[in-house]
Amino acid sequence: MLKIMRHHAKYFYVLFFIVILSFIFWGVGTVDQSSNAQTVAEVGKYKISIEDYGRVYDNMYKVYRDLYKDQFNEEMQNRLKLRERALDTLIGQTVLLIAAEENGLRVSDSELKEAILNEPAFMRDGIFSNEVYQNMLRLSRLTPVTFEVRKREELLIGKMSRLIQATAIMPEGGADSISADEQTRRAILDAMMNEAREKIVLSYIEGMKKRLKIKINSELL
Repeated sequence: MLKIMRHHAKYFYVLFFIVILSFIFWGVGTVDQSSNAQTVAEVGKYKISIEDYGRVYDNMYKVYRDLYKDQFNEEMQNRLKLRERALDTLIGQTVLLIAAEENGLRVSDSELKEAILNEPAFMRDGIFSNEVYQNMLRLSRLTPVTFEVRKREELLIGKMSRLIQATAIMPEGGADSISADEQTRRAILDAMMNEAREKIVLSYIEGMKKRLKIKINSELL
C-alpha cells in the first residue's frame, strides 16, 4: 500500500510540473486557423503545434530521466510511451479548457492577479517581485499579455478539474480493513481519494473526447 502511495505521489508531481510548463509557458495551442506552424493535433477549435508538443515531450523526458536515473534506458522509454503521454497530456488539458468554456466558468481579473502575486516563481524573499516577474517572462520570450492569457487558461482548467473532482467518492470499503495507526490510515485514505479524483477526471476527459472533433497528425509524432 505504501508503495502504491509513493507511486501516485510521484505521478501527481510529474503531471503537475508538466501541466504548469505546458500551459503557462507554452499555452494550449491556438484558435488561429491561418497559423503556419505544423499542427500535431486539433481539438475542437484549438490547435496543438509541433513546437508545443516537442517542448512538453522534452520536459517529460527530462522529468522521468531524473526520476529513474540509470534505470531510464531505451526499453523503459518505449514502455512508458512518452510520446503518446505528451500528446495525451496536451489533448486532455485542452479538453478540460473546452469543458470549462462550455460550462460557463470564468476567471476574474482579481483571481488572475492574486494567482500571479502568489506564484512562488515570481517571489523574492517571500514577496512578489515585479523585476523577477519581468525577467522570467523575458527568458521565456513571453509578453505580460500573453502570459496572463495562458495563466487565465491554467486557472480555468484548474476550476474545471476541481468541479469534476467534487463528484468523486471514496472507493467502497475505504481503509476499514487496513491495520495501521491513525496517521498512516489518514495518509492511505488521502492516497485512495486522490486516486479516485484522478480517475474521475480522466473518465470525464475520455467522455468529452467522444463528442469532440479530434484530429491527430501521427506522422509528426
